[in-house]
Amino acid sequence: MNKTHHDVWNNCLQIIKDIIPSISYKTWFEPIVPLKLENNVLTIQVPSPFFYEYLEEQYIDILRKTLRREIGTDAKLEYNVVMENTNYLNGKPYTVRYPSRNKTDLNNKPVQVPFELTQPSIKKPFRNTRNKKFISTRNSIPIII
Repeated sequence: MNKTHHDVWNNCLQIIKDIIPSISYKTWFEPIVPLKLENNVLTIQVPSPFFYEYLEEQYIDILRKTLRREIGTDAKLEYNVVMENTNYLNGKPYTVRYPSRNKTDLNNKPVQVPFELTQPSIKKPFRNTRNKKFISTRNSIPIII
């Protein structure tokens, strides 16, 4: 039995819906429209370039895993990104095609701390105030006598 792009996407959505918070699901997955499924490549339409970038950064792993479960290990994802929401040509928005980046490691690079941990700590500001008297004045700096 051949699955349609709607069947595949709806099955993916059922899995994703169980994994992520409902507000995230409504924000990032409900606006997506499945367009076609050809040669194990699912094409989905997203509302903006920001939307595409956010999905690729935050949800690419879950998208990749659910697609592989539904289509097979050679599943791929392609985006049609809506570039303008106004002035549709022939009733269709202007879109640009982007393949999924399929990044495997999105780890931050190590950063060196600009100081050494062996440096002396900051001196205690109240170290020599044991036998001093403090006079408090309203709305001003305390005076040490």
